[in-house]
Amino acid sequence: MALLYVYVPLNASNVTNRIEHVNMADIKAGVNQLFLREEELRTGMELLFYAYREFTAEPDDILARIGFGRAHHRVIYFVGRYPAITVSELLAILKITKQSLSRVLGELVREGYISQATGQRDRRQRLLELTEKGTELERQLSETQRQRIARAYRMAGAEAVEGFRKVMMGMLDDDDRAKFAPPVPPRLAAVKR
Repeated sequence: MALLYVYVPLNASNVTNRIEHVNMADIKAGVNQLFLREEELRTGMELLFYAYREFTAEPDDILARIGFGRAHHRVIYFVGRYPAITVSELLAILKITKQSLSRVLGELVREGYISQATGQRDRRQRLLELTEKGTELERQLSETQRQRIARAYRMAGAEAVEGFRKVMMGMLDDDDRAKFAPPVPPRLAAVKR
């Protein structure tokens, strides 16, 4: 018996935000469930592969010219996205070993793309930020990716973009999905305490 994990969105009526286990035999009986057939699922997997290949092609070329790879790109991206990120926070996002991060981060620091500072409250923390050189590299790497996503969003339209977001959120683990939950307004956060 094959199981399929289905993400149930928060905005659906009378449900909670959780993963449901669904028997594939039950799904095949439904007329409106054609998108869950094996062929459609395989097509979705292939589309993800091809889209990722195209999404990373131009940045890969830029990185290869300076002797870097995708691991360097991921570090540069997240350090740029979250200035003063700690090494521990970066490890949690990337889900790689300290040894792997140390090698990549060491190269980026030596080459002048990232700076490290000691934490204000905890002197053991290393806070990471892009240097001017790192900011320029991050801009170059992300520009074609932003353009590619913007073009696809324009072609698909707002409703499809929201559907895409739901699909991507459904593929995330609970911990990562929580990072994208809308923030709770301060007045409601005070009520929950």
